[in-house]
Amino acid sequence: MKKSIAILGSTGSIGTQALDVIRANPEIFSVEVLTAQNNAGLLIKQALEFKPNAVVIGNESLYEKVREALDPHLIKVFCGEKSLEEIVEFDNIDTILTAMVGFAGLKPTLRAIRSGKNIALANKETLVVAGNIITREAKLNGVNIYPVDSEHSAIFQCMAGEFHNPIEKIYLTASGGPFRGKDKDYLKNVKKEDALKHPNWDMGCKITIDSATLMNKGLEVIEARWLFALKPEQIKVIVHPQSIIHSIVQFEDGSMKAQMGLPDMKLPIQYALAYPHRVKSDFPRFNFMDYPELTFEEPDSNTFRNLDLAYMAMEKDGNMPCILNAANEIAVAAFLKDKTGFLEMSEKIEQCMHKIDFIEDPSFDDLCYTDQETRKLARELFYGSNRFSDLPC
Repeated sequence: MKKSIAILGSTGSIGTQALDVIRANPEIFSVEVLTAQNNAGLLIKQALEFKPNAVVIGNESLYEKVREALDPHLIKVFCGEKSLEEIVEFDNIDTILTAMVGFAGLKPTLRAIRSGKNIALANKETLVVAGNIITREAKLNGVNIYPVDSEHSAIFQCMAGEFHNPIEKIYLTASGGPFRGKDKDYLKNVKKEDALKHPNWDMGCKITIDSATLMNKGLEVIEARWLFALKPEQIKVIVHPQSIIHSIVQFEDGSMKAQMGLPDMKLPIQYALAYPHRVKSDFPRFNFMDYPELTFEEPDSNTFRNLDLAYMAMEKDGNMPCILNAANEIAVAAFLKDKTGFLEMSEKIEQCMHKIDFIEDPSFDDLCYTDQETRKLARELFYGSNRFSDLPC
């Protein structure tokens, strides 16, 4: 039977690539729900092609535009944050791909888990902020979480047939981003145009900046802790500029498994949506002769301090990862608006981590409050005002 898919964030980089996968496999997947925050034009185009049961436009001012376009095609249209949370409970949904950016993905993902829906997780911030709550609720509700990040998908694939064997260590690989090998003097003057030129991956602007600062890898470290029930000392980051080995698992006997392939997000997306089956594809194939050398380096955490900040947040636990994430979302938005320098992002994120009250065992409401308070402080630090939007682009 076909799998019925809901895509939260269908107009972003992950969402559009997921629709490419579905378009190529109409006999395997169908689209039940599509959502977007502001890109009404693309949402309408997607809905007209894939004919979902319903769509949600987050920006309520765009509701009439979307409704007028889709009403004649008998596609239900909803708007606003509450609708986004409610729509994940539709009975006909088999798997929900959470491809929204940032903290905004947490509430609908939690609601989906509590309604018993399996999750293909591309919104790493959900586990960064509330990993303890999310994993507990997934277990209580018998929900599977299938990772979409290429690194976590690699670990998940390496664990196939090995779930009874304890992990000794995992290695998350990082490309190093566009500034690999650069020092602080060079980074003082880089602009968003430079940071958005990722050498290997085609991604949205927020994750691309996070990759340049190594915050993306830091967030992935925290995500891996919850996905695979690991201790901080079991997770190591290595820089692998070619982005061919996506991550590695080392078992207690010393054996290591690595998952390899060309840098293409469609493969982990397809694996998560189709699991436990592998679906034949026409994706480009890896040729060893094109990559005669695969190299590895230690990350430069002295220059790119966000990675250490993420480890600090993970080890402190409580609401500290929530503080880290909220401050970083404001930092990236400020950098993309030319309101802060590249190196200043880490400095002000760290200030937030020191100034916001620490809560050792936060409830969901505590995390929402922490997120709000951190954003207020971060906006003051980056803009001198609390008026600016959090949206990075």
